[in-house]
Amino acid sequence: MNTPAAQPIRETASICCYCGTGCGLRIRSQGQQVLEVIGDTEHPSNRGALCSKGHQLAATVRHDHSRILQAQWRREKNIPRHNIPLEDACDIAASKLAETMVMHGPDAIGFYLSGQLLTEDYAVFNKLARALVGTNNIDTNSRLCMSSAVSGYIKTLGADAPPACYDDLELANTVMIAGSNLAYAHPVLFQRLARAKEQRPAMKVIVIDPRRTDTCDIADLHLAITPGSDVALFHAMLNVMVWEDLIDRDYIAHHTEGFARLKQRIHEFTPQAAQEVCGVPAADIIQCARWFGQAGAALSLYTMGLNQSSSGTAKNAALIHLHLATGQIGKPGAGPFSLTGQPNAMGGREAGGMATLLPGHRSPDNAAHRAEVAKLWQVDALPATPGHTALDMFDAVLRGEIKVLWIAATNPAQSLPDQSRVRAALQKAELVIVQEAFANTETLAFADLVLPAATWPEKEGTVTNSERRISRVRAAIAPPGDAQADWRLVCTIARKLAARIAPEKVRLFNYGDEADIFAEHARSTAGRDLDYSALDYAALQAYGPQQWPYNAATQSPQRLYVNAMFPTDSGRARFMDVGYVPVAEKNSAAYPLRLTTGRMRDQWHTMSRSGLVPALNRHVEEPFVYLHPGDMRRQNIVDDTLVRIKTKRGALILPAMGDDGLKPGHAFLHMHWGSAYVAGDGINVLANSARDPVSHQPELKHSAAGLETFKYRWSACAWVRGDPADLRPRLTHWLKHFPYAVLVSSALGGHSVRLRLAGADAISATQLERLAADLGLAEAELSFDDPARGVMRRIRRHAGQLDAWLLAGDTRAANALLQWADTGEAPKHVSQLLMGRNVAVSRNHIICTCAGVSDAQLNTAISSGQDLEALKTSLKCGVTCGSCLPQIKRMLERVHTRSQ
Repeated sequence: MNTPAAQPIRETASICCYCGTGCGLRIRSQGQQVLEVIGDTEHPSNRGALCSKGHQLAATVRHDHSRILQAQWRREKNIPRHNIPLEDACDIAASKLAETMVMHGPDAIGFYLSGQLLTEDYAVFNKLARALVGTNNIDTNSRLCMSSAVSGYIKTLGADAPPACYDDLELANTVMIAGSNLAYAHPVLFQRLARAKEQRPAMKVIVIDPRRTDTCDIADLHLAITPGSDVALFHAMLNVMVWEDLIDRDYIAHHTEGFARLKQRIHEFTPQAAQEVCGVPAADIIQCARWFGQAGAALSLYTMGLNQSSSGTAKNAALIHLHLATGQIGKPGAGPFSLTGQPNAMGGREAGGMATLLPGHRSPDNAAHRAEVAKLWQVDALPATPGHTALDMFDAVLRGEIKVLWIAATNPAQSLPDQSRVRAALQKAELVIVQEAFANTETLAFADLVLPAATWPEKEGTVTNSERRISRVRAAIAPPGDAQADWRLVCTIARKLAARIAPEKVRLFNYGDEADIFAEHARSTAGRDLDYSALDYAALQAYGPQQWPYNAATQSPQRLYVNAMFPTDSGRARFMDVGYVPVAEKNSAAYPLRLTTGRMRDQWHTMSRSGLVPALNRHVEEPFVYLHPGDMRRQNIVDDTLVRIKTKRGALILPAMGDDGLKPGHAFLHMHWGSAYVAGDGINVLANSARDPVSHQPELKHSAAGLETFKYRWSACAWVRGDPADLRPRLTHWLKHFPYAVLVSSALGGHSVRLRLAGADAISATQLERLAADLGLAEAELSFDDPARGVMRRIRRHAGQLDAWLLAGDTRAANALLQWADTGEAPKHVSQLLMGRNVAVSRNHIICTCAGVSDAQLNTAISSGQDLEALKTSLKCGVTCGSCLPQIKRMLERVHTRSQ
């Protein structure tokens, strides 16, 4: 047998597993090791570009204890799980599902899936739920990100179909970015737009966002609206367009319906009236409307700021109205373009992997649609009872209606809002099956049965990106341990279940491979708006990624509705008569802050994958509550002051950090930090679960919050060099012992972890010794301890290199020790450092993750006179993914402004 070193290096074309941009990439592997991931220059979606996360994908491929390698089971919730053979796990799952169906009926089972599954996985899960179990209780975490966009498209244009394409980024004359920090959420598209703006300076870019984000770096106009006021803004823009005759009356008359009623509605939304609601000048609203109405080619890009709202469907519809009223749809550079959050949220919707959908953009409420799918699957009928959507599913568990939850490739114990309620449901469920690849997700704590799943780059299948482009995902290596592709796990359990309850249905799950599943799924699209029934794996191999609708005899259309024919009963697009509804939760004296959440630049969702790469934590090293500096001054708060932020659902203690990109009275949190990283139930314990009545999407983007300083008597900081996957399990239990606790992976000094703790009471001497032991500091090279006062200062070095340190009871030297860990340069007087003397150190912060360039390096180079191009050449910053460019440009501008 060849050794790994002697095996040839292979290159596999595949797709990135993060956002819905759908970037093509090339995986270089040798044996079962991924060596490198590079952008695929031949893939039309990204043309070789990747973001910081994509560039680091090779470092996320691990086959150790960071992965779930075996099935696990526990008979009772109060005992630990133990490893069992995968075949036994599948038998247990089938038996428990059958027992539940007999005792409580099929609707006592719920399936909660992920936008990161492949289309083939979705198709098989959907078939299991509806054709075998007989329930519509199947939904996905796409309910948290895309369901309002879906509803908005269906209500206005007739189908869940983004009409624009990525090429429109270069062709638009006006680009309106609404509720999206494009620079962080879709970095490759942002960089493409930024280049287009540089090449065509006359292009107008408008950013609508309560925060000033890095996306505003290319904006000609930033409307920092009051959270939730989007409908009022869009109605006011339409009011201006009507008043100034910037609408296309012929297009409205011949290709739309319902405009007369909407026109009456918007009369009250004058720019002056909207100014009061939206908190932005009426003149800016007028300017925005004119740029849009006069553009000739107007493109809108939007995501969670519109979608994650209790009126998300209305927001989406109100934006689409602007395109319909001006005829800005179906032509180059124009259209309402909802950017997909997850890699295959769209493919999942095509496969019907949600409670409100059936395959091929059909509806489970429609008897004819149910009959069509039943005929395709060769079963008598599909269930007619409406299924529970994501949050409703967990509510149904609390009511005792759902007994079994099967969760696949998602982490609801971190990602769903109102975490206390979600966790109560997970605890109450009689059986929780978790199908997962990574061993670090919060939901695993509630799992009774764990199924080991394969993940990128171990899986084969397809995904559909934001521009309706279907691409092949290819495996470069085999799954580790007992892990299997999700569809294989589902089929095994489905056949075992069918043998128990309906033996004639075993045949439904006898697929040979992924190509067989895709072929059956593609047939479900025949005659529908997305028709790609002529597409198969052979065509994708021969011709590359294809957009739908797809016809083998003709080129797939880049844009939809070029002929102004819409998939509605009348063939016309529809204006919705929607009013403005404020956010679900009003501010009050007890909750005066407007709290919103969003992404970090270099991390993804709940960090189960991206968190395995310490380098991706360099830009933002730990969680903070971001506040306007003026609000902080009024409350006598400075950076790193511990504060308690609360909503009506829960509270967290975190350090404060000033952010002048926020308006006064606003607060911001990064969405990624769950209970695996912070004390308590994670960021979403604060989040609002109020839902849009049409899309059922929760209002994650706004909560009313209160803030107070947290008074503590004792605190500690620690740093340990080593693999975070080894260290974190050893230290996680400390998150449960203190009201403030943070445990994060770190790239300081290589791979390491950082721990911060604070409590209202001093720690006992016994606890202090346990903490030191867990940190590997039971014996230390340098130490100064006073256990009676809760003070312990210890340092361990190995081969002259700093290896670990703990500061307890006195943390003044923390920054100096972190700087030592980062640079490897020891301070002159380590003993004085331990005594808390000479510790005034300003730490360097990483700006460019790809090249590891710090603010200090940049400031030195800028001071020497280097411009942006010189910085790129000398420091190699901003040349790999480009995500750091907005921050670097601001640093250059500050120096230029001071020199004038």
